[in-house]
Amino acid sequence: MSKVSFPSPAAPGDASRGLRLSHKHRSFSSLRAIGALVLREMSTTNGRSAGGYLWAIAEPVAGIVLLTLCFSLIFVSPPIGTNFPIFYATGMVPFLFYMNIQAKVAQSVLYSKALLAYPAVTFMDALLARMIMNGITQLLVAYLIFAALLIFQDTRTDPQAGGIALALLMAFAFGAAVGVINCFLNEAFPWWMQVWAILNRPLFLISCVVFVFDDIPQPFRDYLWWNPLVHIVGQTRKSFYPSYAGDYVSPAYVLGMSLLVYAIGLALLIRYHRDLQNS
Repeated sequence: MSKVSFPSPAAPGDASRGLRLSHKHRSFSSLRAIGALVLREMSTTNGRSAGGYLWAIAEPVAGIVLLTLCFSLIFVSPPIGTNFPIFYATGMVPFLFYMNIQAKVAQSVLYSKALLAYPAVTFMDALLARMIMNGITQLLVAYLIFAALLIFQDTRTDPQAGGIALALLMAFAFGAAVGVINCFLNEAFPWWMQVWAILNRPLFLISCVVFVFDDIPQPFRDYLWWNPLVHIVGQTRKSFYPSYAGDYVSPAYVLGMSLLVYAIGLALLIRYHRDLQNS
């Protein structure tokens, strides 16, 4: 009589090894997907023309030049220091850093919606790819603008690299967080993009880009303190001007708010992105 043989059960070590291999395979797949999405972003967003990347620099430069021309005709000197271009650059650069990051990240899922149908590409890959690509782009823009002003202008400032890096980190963190939650809202409510554009219109004026927080009268100063962009701009300016105290700046508030908003947006995407994608 022939014996019937049964497959031996897998040892616990074999199961754990299989889980590790599966996790490792997924990690490499995710890295490849993120890299491919970054390359796609580079070629489609700014790589279509030879001067495509110049527009990323031209926008903040044009804003700084326009503000300098307008306010130099009205005021003898800027609110801080003696140089108009560097004063407005310390407000314009971090403001546009945030604006570009949040706008690009908010479009991540819609921009890569066709690719998300493939199992190898997840919505997290799309989010991270846009954060990485646009974060690097805005970092280079900030470096080029500040370096050019410090070389060709008599700014009479003392830039602190650590403080500037902290300000740009705050701008990136808050921009990415707002972008993530808007990524969900754009998918869930098609009208949200128009509403968000309207809400953003006064943001330039209430973020202390063209004036300093200390000159705002009470009680409006207490209200504006809750705007994270006021802290981001203030951190940038106190990193350039040694005489500017900027005691109101709270990096902990901005980073904590960014973490909270990011967690809410990510939780909503994890819960509903499949339903929204299939709807």
